[in-house]
Amino acid sequence: MTKIFGSSGVRGLANIELTPILACRVACAVATHAKAKFAVVACDTRVSGDMFEDALVSGLVAAGVNVLLAGIVPTPVLAYVTRACEAEVGFMLTASHNPAQYNGIKVFKSGLAFSEHDQTTVEKIISESRYRLADWRQLGRVTTIDAPRIYFEGMLKSVNFTKSWHVVVDSGCGAAYEVAPKMLEALGCRVTALNSQPDGYFPARKSEPSAESLRDLAKTVEAIGADIGVGFDGDGDRVAFIDERGEFVDFDRALAAYGGYVLRCLGEETVVVTTIEASMAVEREAQKYGGKVLRTQVGDIYVSEAIGRGGGIFGGEPCGAWIHPQYHLCPDGLLSAVMFLSALEAEGKSVSEFVGTVPKYPTQRSKFSCRNEHKRQLIKQLGGLLKAEFPTYTDFSTVDGIRLSLKSGWLLVRASGTEPLIRLTVEGETEAITKELSSKAAELIKRQIEGVK
Repeated sequence: MTKIFGSSGVRGLANIELTPILACRVACAVATHAKAKFAVVACDTRVSGDMFEDALVSGLVAAGVNVLLAGIVPTPVLAYVTRACEAEVGFMLTASHNPAQYNGIKVFKSGLAFSEHDQTTVEKIISESRYRLADWRQLGRVTTIDAPRIYFEGMLKSVNFTKSWHVVVDSGCGAAYEVAPKMLEALGCRVTALNSQPDGYFPARKSEPSAESLRDLAKTVEAIGADIGVGFDGDGDRVAFIDERGEFVDFDRALAAYGGYVLRCLGEETVVVTTIEASMAVEREAQKYGGKVLRTQVGDIYVSEAIGRGGGIFGGEPCGAWIHPQYHLCPDGLLSAVMFLSALEAEGKSVSEFVGTVPKYPTQRSKFSCRNEHKRQLIKQLGGLLKAEFPTYTDFSTVDGIRLSLKSGWLLVRASGTEPLIRLTVEGETEAITKELSSKAAELIKRQIEGVK
């Protein structure tokens, strides 16, 4: 059985790895598995979006599914509307932060991305060509809906700003180009919009929001004296912040600061969920307010699932994908920008003041070539060796690779999911500690790789 789904749905180079034929098959298989009667379909601004939308809708209509067409909207809007409209499934055509030549299909059920079990079942249906096709008299119908209106009605009813925040928004020509400025304006913000024209070539900057890609946003915030800058990725499920001085806010520090704020508001014994890659600053902030941190494997779906099982009041990855379960379980960059501003207002702080109490720990990342057939076995072998090398470790996790926590830092060894590589991430309280931990761990990894050559 061919593996079609990855960690973020079906994704690949448009018309090479992901074709309209495959999109149609995925739609038919999902409809068959979910016994769907209604589906919501949306896309980001990529130039291949219309082609894949037509193919996807054709597959759904053939399976007798009535389609609610949302047009170009961010992924969190699609996820929210799917649940609000009581549709069995939702489809988002996007490759998120990947370059323009890629596209993908994210599938949602009850507002949550398809589970691994759902994905495997759909792949089996495709491999067996076992589709549910409707009689010609029972084909599905297509209706256009106002998805942003439904989303706004759900999101804005409990948020109210007293300050007129000056916000510079950089949508990167992606799916948030219209929804994000309108949402902030509806809350009384004064908005200056950059790159707010839809363009699937992403001519202004890379789709992924980073310190490098958001340099123009940072310069604009500083030049016009705005309160904050917010930058989104191609489908609007990630957000990055620029402080009032025009400086990029480190993802880990923003996550830790906001997580600490939520714990402070809701009291002790509550849980923040993040992944094994996030900084130990998240724990340090949680401990200040009697909270706990639950770590999952890398991928926002695992954070969402952990929260959905009752495991957290807030969660996120250190890439700007934050989940606010009181609203829904999809990472939501737009909502995160609003909630972050709400926290600033409640605390009476600027962005730099809000994140300023969170320490920034030195991090070092390395990668080592290792044949695909060996890398996962090597990871297993490294567990015992790392324990022996660092006998004073305080926690040992194999939820995704090997994560060893120490009093003054931590290290993570993982097999790459897409390349013949083993990756090492190390964080320490000081530069010297980080370098020492990284050097010791790297030597162990190199020796093990040499041993299987």
